[in-house]
Amino acid sequence: MIPVRELDGGTTFAVKVHPRAKKDAITGELGDALKVSLVAPPTDGKANDACIEFFANLLKVPRSSVTIASGQTSRRKVFRVSGLSAEEVRRRIGI
Repeated sequence: MIPVRELDGGTTFAVKVHPRAKKDAITGELGDALKVSLVAPPTDGKANDACIEFFANLLKVPRSSVTIASGQTSRRKVFRVSGLSAEEVRRRIGI
């Protein structure tokens, strides 16, 4: 089970990003992180933007509510979602 934590008014969870995939999708779990495939390339922050957009749509929150808390230049990132509880994030993602 992926750890989803509530911290300072937001909820955080870890993600392992696989850029340049055939489609945007959650493809499983890798250790304590969600494994996410994205069509976007890992250059010029395009994969980061695509990942933020992906989670905003999946969680049905405004794009501004989803931020990268750590791992801007890494494939392993920690995302922060404002305005949702850990339970609600788990339910909407399906984990």
